[in-house]
Amino acid sequence: MAQIRLKILPSVRCLFDKLVQVKVEGLAPHKQVELRSRLVDDKGVIFKASALYQADEKGLVDVSSTPSLGGSYTGVEPMGLWWSMMPDTPHKKLVKKNVLSPTLVEIAVHNGGTGEKIASEINEREYMTEGMRRIPVQERRVRGVLFIPPGKGPFPGILDLYILGGGLNEQRASLLANKGFVVLALAYYGYQDLPKNPKNLDLEYFEEAASFLQKHPEVRGPGIGVISMSHSGALALSMASFFSGITATVCINGCSGNTVIPLHYKDSVMPPLRPVLWKTRIRRSWLIDIRDVTPDPTLKKNQASLIPIERANCHFLFAASEDDRNWNSAFFARQAADILKSHGKESFQVVSYPKAGHFLEVPHMPFCPSSFHAAVGRAVAFGGEPKAHSEAQLDLWERVQEFFKRHLNTQASSVLGIKGSHV
Repeated sequence: MAQIRLKILPSVRCLFDKLVQVKVEGLAPHKQVELRSRLVDDKGVIFKASALYQADEKGLVDVSSTPSLGGSYTGVEPMGLWWSMMPDTPHKKLVKKNVLSPTLVEIAVHNGGTGEKIASEINEREYMTEGMRRIPVQERRVRGVLFIPPGKGPFPGILDLYILGGGLNEQRASLLANKGFVVLALAYYGYQDLPKNPKNLDLEYFEEAASFLQKHPEVRGPGIGVISMSHSGALALSMASFFSGITATVCINGCSGNTVIPLHYKDSVMPPLRPVLWKTRIRRSWLIDIRDVTPDPTLKKNQASLIPIERANCHFLFAASEDDRNWNSAFFARQAADILKSHGKESFQVVSYPKAGHFLEVPHMPFCPSSFHAAVGRAVAFGGEPKAHSEAQLDLWERVQEFFKRHLNTQASSVLGIKGSHV
């Protein structure tokens, strides 16, 4: 009997956002096998997926061209064993706190009849390319981690905002730095000596962070980029509106108004939108659905919370998931675009993704349909369908890189400054 071999190509080691090819060789012709994936995240949560395959007449299963017959997904899905993984514990989102070590994903072949494991390999999915520098930042009040790519700088600079829930998320920042950017993953609370539960968003803190990044010797100015998701979107839009050194802003599933806590800038305060709690729904799964709870910030009674993005002079990329259950991201993205257009500004793109959910993250990240919501205090539905969501993450990742390369590589000179102190 031929030896059964499982191969992960081109190598078992790769960057997290890279596609790999899984092959099983040496099977009996037309043999059915189950492929299983498994990882344990930094909090000890187990994520798993499985799919049933049938070997061809040569005893080969090539996941990049052979269809899954059933399991966590069906059809030809080269990376299905990664994006379709689900947590053993409900409502958990994959946590990766230490990007210095890879995420280890076991891919195993099991006998389709007996379930016996017959071959396995470990895919080491890394976050930092060789030669990248990861530098903890403690500059005045600013806390975070700076990622500097290998090679001869200076490089375009990007500020990565991902703050709701506290702590520091380095995954997106490290992977984006691999593409030739200096990226500052910024913390705001619940990290080192920062406050544990801030009562407001201090925009001057983010101004300090932007100034620090822009003045860094490895950053090619004069302007920088900002990437944000969810609650941090309002921060990104506020920075673009009030600071003149922001050249390109990516807002992923954000809101065009301030939410959760007041936003302070100099002597002004922007109140949060008041949630319309009676619009909360309970889904059949008993999960809370808060999609319609965040009101329209352009209504007269809410306009004090509307971010004045008409003041911005940067390029925008708004990305919105049509099935986002956190809030109506597509509505807010179109609204922001309409505001810019009504003020004669055309430097924006809006891209929407049908059937995608709230957390549009880096490619091949396991789909998160529900998890604990820091502002709500319990698990909520985040929406989306796994395959469509995965495809959206792939598409958006390429768009983000192209957007920043286009707008940060060709800049007219300017300096980081203040456009005004009234929010």
